Amino acid sequence: MPDCMKSLTEMGLRDVVVDAQRERPFLGICLGMQMLFAESEEGPTAGLGVLPGRVVRFRDEEMTGRGGERLKIPHMGWNRVHQTRPHRLWQDIPQDSRFYFAHSFHPVPDDQEAGVASTDYGHRFTCAIARANIFATQFHPEKSQLAGLQLLANFVAWDGTL
Repeated sequence: MPDCMKSLTEMGLRDVVVDAQRERPFLGICLGMQMLFAESEEGPTAGLGVLPGRVVRFRDEEMTGRGGERLKIPHMGWNRVHQTRPHRLWQDIPQDSRFYFAHSFHPVPDDQEAGVASTDYGHRFTCAIARANIFATQFHPEKSQLAGLQLLANFVAWDGTL
C-alpha cells in the first residue's frame, strides 16, 4: 500500500483514479480495492478515502482453521465466496463459488452494508464491496477460472447502476 499510494501520487494519477471512480463503472481488484479505503495498517498509509473504513493485517491469533490447523499468512489459494447481497456482477455466478486469493491484509468497511460478499480464512471477513458504480474484490477474478471470467464479463456489460 505505501508503494502504491506513493506511485499514484508521484505519477499524478491519484486524482485520475478518484475521478474515474466518480464518473464510470469502477472495478478494484485486491490492492485496487484496499486503496479505496481511508487507511491501511500497512505502512501505516492513508488510502484514497473513497470508502470509509480501514485495511488491516490478518492477526496471528486468528489464523486457526476449522480443524485446528495453523493457517499461513499470506492467504494464498482458493476460498468459497459467499454472496451477502445481490448485485449485477454476481449474475450467473453460483453462491459459494471458489475464487483465488493472494493477500495479507483485508478491508474492514465502516459501513457493513457496503459488503456484497464474505469469505472465511481464520475468521469471516468482507471480500467484495459495492457502492453506486464501484465494485471491488479482495480476490482475483482474473485468476479464478469460470466464476472469475463471469464476474469480469458482468463488469464489462455493467453500466454502473444498481
